[in-house]
Amino acid sequence: MNDLSLTILPESSDDALAIDRLNARTFGPGRFAKTAYRIREEVTHIPELSFTARVGTLLVGSVRLSPIAIGQAKALLLGPLTVEPPFRDRGIGQALMARALAEAKDKGHRLVVLVGDEPYYGKAGFRTVPKGQVTMDGPVDPARLLIAELIPGAFDGVGGTIRPDWNGR
Repeated sequence: MNDLSLTILPESSDDALAIDRLNARTFGPGRFAKTAYRIREEVTHIPELSFTARVGTLLVGSVRLSPIAIGQAKALLLGPLTVEPPFRDRGIGQALMARALAEAKDKGHRLVVLVGDEPYYGKAGFRTVPKGQVTMDGPVDPARLLIAELIPGAFDGVGGTIRPDWNGR
């Protein structure tokens, strides 16, 4: 993280407006048309699995995990993951993901899905979903649909359509 004094903290309700503004600056209005965002509109993220990155008191990044199902399997949807542009390329996004994935594993979760670039997210353990094994309602480039097993073998036999929520945490 270079010379930054970075703190990763659980998201609080007081962070919501700052996170919304950060996502608006980072992703713009087109984010609402994306398939992953459409799923997130139907389910609330899990606060105890969502984190902020701060340099001093300045919020510079955020990651959220939301409950989904893949067919009959419970899973989590990672995102949005966002970092203020001047603070990118300093490992903040990777630090946020590492904390969120570790907390999810500690709380008994087994699978995390996202739509993103494998070269970046692969550093955190994500890999491309085999084509056709998992789908999302809406346009998604299959090469960008990624999965991370928090428990080895957790993805074995899992398949189907991703849908929001699984009525439990």
